[in-house]
Amino acid sequence: MSSAAAEIKITGLVQGVGFRHFCYRTAKDLNLTGCARNEPDRSVLVIAEGDKSQIESFIKFLNVGPSFANVQHVTFRWIEFSGQYDSFLIE
Repeated sequence: MSSAAAEIKITGLVQGVGFRHFCYRTAKDLNLTGCARNEPDRSVLVIAEGDKSQIESFIKFLNVGPSFANVQHVTFRWIEFSGQYDSFLIE
């Protein structure tokens, strides 16, 4: 397993629709750690750490989101793996 990390920003109707909980459940299913938090600009920011191929799968799921979400755009960038997360957190 190659450890990787990504910072992912999701825009659209992604606050107040269970998006962070969707991130949590999906990250746990993919054995990823990190966090998801609401941003002041109404986006959701996610840090994901784990296997690179699992992060790539995670990003595909985030492009869809939960049923009440309306994802307009997902951007991500690879960042340095920190290893600071023991689990996936909702902030």
